[in-house]
Amino acid sequence: MNAIDPALQAPGGWLPLAFLAIMGLAMLAYVILDGYDLGVGALLGAAAERHKDTMVASIGPFWDANETWLVLGVGILLVAFPSAQGLILGALYLPVALMLVGLTLRGVAFDFRSKAGAGRKALWNRVFHAGSVLASLAQGYMLGRWVTGLRDDAWATLFSALIAVCLLGAYRLLGAGWLILKTEGALQLAAVRWARVSLGLTAAGVVAISAATPLVSPAVFERWFTWPHVVLLAPLPLATLLLFFIVARSLRRLPTRLAQGNGYGDWVPFAGAVGIVVCAFYGLAYSLFPWLVVDRLTAWQAASSTESLWLIFIGACVVLPVIAGYTVFSYRVFRGKATALQY
Repeated sequence: MNAIDPALQAPGGWLPLAFLAIMGLAMLAYVILDGYDLGVGALLGAAAERHKDTMVASIGPFWDANETWLVLGVGILLVAFPSAQGLILGALYLPVALMLVGLTLRGVAFDFRSKAGAGRKALWNRVFHAGSVLASLAQGYMLGRWVTGLRDDAWATLFSALIAVCLLGAYRLLGAGWLILKTEGALQLAAVRWARVSLGLTAAGVVAISAATPLVSPAVFERWFTWPHVVLLAPLPLATLLLFFIVARSLRRLPTRLAQGNGYGDWVPFAGAVGIVVCAFYGLAYSLFPWLVVDRLTAWQAASSTESLWLIFIGACVVLPVIAGYTVFSYRVFRGKATALQY
């Protein structure tokens, strides 16, 4: 007997799943890659003036390319799942607009700060910080609304506001971990302090989403708390707790090591933060699959025609390796510690 559902063997069955996987991977890559540079921007307001050039230099070769993954993910939503695109972006019109404003402010400030005189650089640093915070909060609010099935009642609004703050904390944790990895000296020690504060907000966000998701839909609750799913999924929260413990322990030990000139383990906070994001993403994806909007629209219901999906699939097979290739290449070329910018 064939164990695969015959309906999934047809292109109309597996193509929507393929695009759902590509879109999911693109958004995961975006959260990790643009998440850390948004986090660095959000930390800019807490940094000493002498450190800001080094912070910007640490993300300079990467930040613009990191946003390509957002373009890819949203582009797939637009062309492969047009019904979901109309429903999701229509419900999230205001936070999407605010996110775009924030990303635009970041782009303008990044270029202008390098050309402004000494008297105006501080202004563009503040704009870069404000754009990073605004974009992060908007993305967190959108995540909260999506998790609750795009509900717009008071409970969903408060929950979304909480997730907005917690996602900002997660981005700050990624950004601080990146600075620990890419910088040295006083800035590296400051990044350790920032990471400690951000770790608590990240944990609060993971707990909040984990608690709320099963309550959104009976199907999600059943998937998490019925036999044998509860046993099969037990390693996920355990792995997440272990990663939080490893990051917290590393942040306790690093100041002593760094003060002694020993940078061993400076990669652990960033790698641990990435692991936490991956675990949270996997748990959310498992919980909500195959819904694009919980209990309202599945991947198959929202998908374009099979003929259109085939054409888009061919394009994705060309574009995706190119994006992945130049991303890997850029990180390889610009590996090592960042230094202050020279104008």
